[in-house]
Amino acid sequence: MSAAPSLNPSPVSTAATAPELELIEQLKRQLAGPLFTAVSSRFESYQNRLQYAELKIRVLEERLRLVRIAKYGPGSEKLSDAQLELLELEPGVSSTEVQAESERPAVQPSTKTKRQHPGRQELPANLPRVERVLKCTAEQCVCQGCGKETVVIGHEESSQLDVEPAKYFVLVSKREKRACKSCEEQGVVSAPLPPRIIEKCLASDQIVIDTLVSKYCDHQPLYRQSAMLERDSGVELSRATLDGWVLKVGELLIPMASAMRQELLRGTYIQADETPVDVQMHEGRGKNHQAYLWQYSRPGGTVVFDFRLGRGRDGPKQFLGQFEGLLQTDGYAAYDQIGGPKMVHAGCWSHAERYFSEAVQLNPQDPMATAIVARIDELFAIDAEARCQGLNVEARRALRQQQSRPLLGEIRKHIEAARSMALPGGALAKACNYTLTLWDKLTRFLEYAELELSNNLAENSMRPIALGRRNWIHIGSAQAGPKIAAILSVVESCRRLKFPVRDYLAAVLPGLADCPIQRLPELTPAAMTTQRC
Repeated sequence: MSAAPSLNPSPVSTAATAPELELIEQLKRQLAGPLFTAVSSRFESYQNRLQYAELKIRVLEERLRLVRIAKYGPGSEKLSDAQLELLELEPGVSSTEVQAESERPAVQPSTKTKRQHPGRQELPANLPRVERVLKCTAEQCVCQGCGKETVVIGHEESSQLDVEPAKYFVLVSKREKRACKSCEEQGVVSAPLPPRIIEKCLASDQIVIDTLVSKYCDHQPLYRQSAMLERDSGVELSRATLDGWVLKVGELLIPMASAMRQELLRGTYIQADETPVDVQMHEGRGKNHQAYLWQYSRPGGTVVFDFRLGRGRDGPKQFLGQFEGLLQTDGYAAYDQIGGPKMVHAGCWSHAERYFSEAVQLNPQDPMATAIVARIDELFAIDAEARCQGLNVEARRALRQQQSRPLLGEIRKHIEAARSMALPGGALAKACNYTLTLWDKLTRFLEYAELELSNNLAENSMRPIALGRRNWIHIGSAQAGPKIAAILSVVESCRRLKFPVRDYLAAVLPGLADCPIQRLPELTPAAMTTQRC
């Protein structure tokens, strides 16, 4: 929650107009000295009050516009204050009507040439092909001219993507037993059982893995999975049973998440962010506790989630320890004063741009905010060009020094000019203050070419959590938090590394309980991806 805006009158607007100056001179001539001083003092008092009231009205109007935009949806951003006021007077207005109203002005004809349709999409070559030969009818097998039998001269081919519905079956494992008829004293030996994820579990490893993937990749809550399993297989498994599987796997993966953390800390660059998640505390209050999942990751590499009951500095301080590389975050103060003495803090340009975009959203005609957003977009375009060209770190450093450095000078000049003219406490002033306060962190990418301009990759890693909590609502207990964080760490790392999560879990989970802790660094998603390559 941001602090209340300051409404102190600005000295810029206290200057009297020409008619006011003329009136003051007339009063000065007509009134005695003490009386004029009293009147002048009263006049200045009224002027200050009026200015304060005007500033307060403008701040409140900005807040009201934000509330109305949140109420009526994204389409309402294009509407003027007067149009939003009309919506308030219209009972039961729908989002469809808002969208239609926002699109009412005629769209200017585009000068861009239409792109040609790419044609029919090709199906992936790695998918297996199942051929189905369609034979001609009996009438088509006879020539209509001479009555002789026709011959096959080829086939017309077409391809469609198809699927086999899941088939549930009972896997019966028969362990071979052997004995020597001549040496009965040697007893009987049985074939060893392969390692399993959960010993003596009614379901196979594949069912357990499918439960995890459905919940944390497809966001299917366990009660829904239980109903689907009963519908498709006729087997009734309670939500509590499925929950037991999930927590057992989470417990197995906690040491793996610890190995992934060490893998991350051995690197030189970490992006961090946090997101709230509700937790049942079972304290009899009837309310969930707001805990946090802190995300730490390397762009294109490992992602680790750390569960904490609060949002204080203790979380990142304990996780990062004496890390001395690059730490890229937003402006949250909890990330300050942590890590080793040589750690370098970097900022996120996307967060800065969002504040200016909010100012544009409140006042689309504001030339200062619009110009700053355009300049920041140019900054991102330079890095996009580097990615398109596949530039290495040194080449990107040279490109940034040549193009980004002068652009940053322009951006700073625009921001300083905007701050001097902006309404104190308004959205534009807030954006300017945020950016200038973090300016040193925001410009670190000029010194360290491996730095990204924004923390968007870290935020993208938390989108599945935001989607998932709409379905599974909350974490069942504080004790379950670290287990869920370990599962999410593995799932998101596999997604980012493009390692099929089912394949990874099937390869690592069976027998993981008996795996020596020294072997875990060889089994992390990043290590397994390297082995596959």
